[in-house]
This record gives sequence, structure tokens and C-alpha cells, in this order.
Amino acid sequence: KSGLDPGGAWHAWGMACLKAGNLSSAREKFNRCLKPPMDLNQLNHGSRLVQDVIQYLESTVKPILIADDDYFATLRELEATLRTRSLSLEMMCEGKIQHNSYYQECLFYLHSYGTNLAIISFYMRHDCMREALLHLLNKESPSEVFIEGIFIPSCESGKLHMLENLLETIDPGLESWGVYLIAACKYLQRKNYYHILYELQQFMKDHVRAAMTCIRFFTHGAKSYTELGGKQTWLLKIKDHLKVYLQEVSRSSGRKKMAFTFRKKMSATDVSRHISTVDLQMEVTKFLHRCESSGTSQMTGSSLPTLFGNNNMKTDVACKVMLEGKNIEEGFGIAFRVLQDFQLEASEVYSKVAKQLVKQQKYSEIRQLLKCVNESGVAAQNDGDNIILNCLNEFKNIPAEDLDNLIQDMDSDENKIQAYVMCNKLRSAYLVSVRQEKTRAVQLVQHVRQLAENSGDDVVKAICAQWL
Repeated sequence: KSGLDPGGAWHAWGMACLKAGNLSSAREKFNRCLKPPMDLNQLNHGSRLVQDVIQYLESTVKPILIADDDYFATLRELEATLRTRSLSLEMMCEGKIQHNSYYQECLFYLHSYGTNLAIISFYMRHDCMREALLHLLNKESPSEVFIEGIFIPSCESGKLHMLENLLETIDPGLESWGVYLIAACKYLQRKNYYHILYELQQFMKDHVRAAMTCIRFFTHGAKSYTELGGKQTWLLKIKDHLKVYLQEVSRSSGRKKMAFTFRKKMSATDVSRHISTVDLQMEVTKFLHRCESSGTSQMTGSSLPTLFGNNNMKTDVACKVMLEGKNIEEGFGIAFRVLQDFQLEASEVYSKVAKQLVKQQKYSEIRQLLKCVNESGVAAQNDGDNIILNCLNEFKNIPAEDLDNLIQDMDSDENKIQAYVMCNKLRSAYLVSVRQEKTRAVQLVQHVRQLAENSGDDVVKAICAQWL
């Protein structure tokens, strides 16, 4: 008469029937006020009213009946058990759910009015992980339901191994779990749970991603190569994962294509290249660890470069290796392999090293660097000269004798003249200019005379004028 919503009354009446133990009447009353959710895959446990019903039923569960004690069951419980047995539930959980009418009642309400997450969470609460997983698969629920309802509770209760075993039992190839396992990996990565992530990747036999996680374990948080020296086992693990992956690829290539849908793929060439990178990183680590231990290490940077970074970082590794040995020659071999393997711009790296040597006032080492570059067999004609020219921006800090020695080491007279001009050594520039072929010599001497005039060097200006 008053037009009020009768839902609240039906719910209260249903709860009263539940409390009185009259399960069939309760169903009838709740049928008038409870509705199934619009979207079974929504990430909640359904309406508040359904949750209240489940909460009450779970809190009043009678002690579990053992087969021999069945005659202690009340008539009403037996009646309710028979009634709920006729429900065609998709699965029956071994143990208590199967033997208790109140649990069956919970399942009736969950299947009629609850979300998939609510059903899965119920199974998980009552140690029926297998049923939770089968329900997830049967309903093709999205990965968020798996994460929220199964994966997080399994991790939090220390049952990850149990979950892995069940996943494998239900589908030994894990293919039907692919989308859920990838989602679990992304969740762990977001949360920075890298140790659990690594364990899961090994279980998935996802060797390429496991190798990537090992790279993070090796590089993350290290402040020195002494620290990295203590983490070299991770490099061995990276190699192991990549080798196993190569074996699996070669095994499967002979047979019909295997459906590695969710495991990360990589070409055999790329994998072999990564294995070479790991080998080279091991050499770099051992070398720089030894340098730091013996105290020859000079450089201190904010971030620690490794060969697993971008090309700038690899360039830094090559420089670091050359600069941190007892002398340039000691680390040049490893640095040269880094340059070759990653096709880095060699002249840029050599110039960077030379500038550092100027800062460290190791002028004889620059000459040793030039010797190594020339002996490497792949240096371009002007590489050595360019290294010196790049250093000369700092010429004011270089003592005169060392400066002369460096310029004398240059191969090309043209470059020597350019170097002398850069350092305002116009008399020396004139002396080299006059040794050139006549026409060229005239051009060079005229250029030197003009510079002398501009800088007010009357002596050199007069010498040039006289020669011309």
C-alpha cells in the first residue's frame, strides 16, 4: 500500500528462516530479493545482501561429519543435504564442502547470485584450490579474477608451490594457463617481487624472461664492480637459461611446431649473441673487480655501467676498462672486444679516454693509447691524429714538453699544423708549413701570417712575410 520496496522485508524474512534452520524457506524468500550480477566477472563479491547470507552460513557451520557418525545428524540436516545434493553443481570439493549442508547452501547462493570472484574466493577460503582453478577455466574468467581470487591469496598464505602443482596437474603443458601466468608475472613485476617472479618464470619454463630477471638481480643496486664480482653466479644462471632455451628450440624445430604461445621467443642468433655478451661481461667484471681490489681504480660514476645497458652505457664500460687498469695496454684488449662486439664508434671512445687521461695528467698513457690503436689493425688513417686533436681543447693544462711530444706523434703534417695553430704555437706551425709542396706551403704560410697579424705576433708575421 505504501509503495515501499519489499526487498528489505524479504531479506530479513530469509535471514530469519536461515537462523531457524529452515533452508528451503530461506531460498524461497531470498529468491524474491536477490538478483544475479549483471557481469559475473566484475572484481567484487556481489551485492551486500548475498555477502551477508554467505557470512552467516559460514559462521554457523556445524562440525564436519565423519562417515561413522552420520547417525548423529539431525533429520533437518539430512533433509537439507539430500535437497542440496540434487543441485547440479559443476564440481564437488573433496572433504568438508561435500559433507556439509551449510557449505552446499553457500554454493547454491554463490552460483545463483554471486560473482565468479566470490565463488573462487569461497573455494580458496575452504582449501579447495583445484575447484577454484577449474571454475576459473570453465567460466573463462579474465586474468584479474585469477590474480585477485587465487594468485594473491596463494602467495600470502605460502601456497604458491601447491598452486603450481595444481596448474601442472590440470594442464601439464600449462597452455590453458598462459594468459593467467603472464598476468601474474606482470603483477609481481609491478610490486617488485622479483624473487617470486623468478621462481614463477622457472616453473613456467620461460627461460628468456628468467634470464632477463637474472640480469636485474646482477645489476640492481650494485655500487661498485667489487659488489658485482660477488654476484657473478647470476651471470652463470643467465647463460644456463639461454642454453636450455637454445636446446628446446633446436629440439622443437625438428618436430611439428610447438605452441609456445606465452613463453617469450627469441631467434637462435640473438640468444647466441646474448650468451657472448654474458661471457664478455664476466671478463669485464673479473678485470674491474681485480682493479678495484688492487686500488688502481680511478673512476667513480653515479651509475655503474654494464654491457646490459644501452650503447652509451657500453661505451662507458669500454672507457672504464681502459682507464682502470695499471696502464692503457692492460685493459685495451677487453675494451677493443666491447667496441667490436657492439659495433661502437671507436674514435669517440678513444677520444673520451684520451680526455680523461689529460685530466689525470697521464700524458705518456695517451701515447700508449695511440700505439694500441695503431696496432689494433682496424684503425682508420687519421684515428690517432683525431684522438690528439680532441685532447688539445685542454692544451692550456698540458705542460709544453708533453704537448710537443703529442703533436710530434701525429702522422699527418696538415694535422700537426692544425694542432700547433690550436695551441697558438704559430712559429712551430710555420716551420711545418714551409716543408710542404710549394703551392700548398704558400697557402699555409699565408694563413699562419694572417693568424700572427690577428694575434699581434710581429716576429712570426715578419718571418712569414720574408719567406713569402
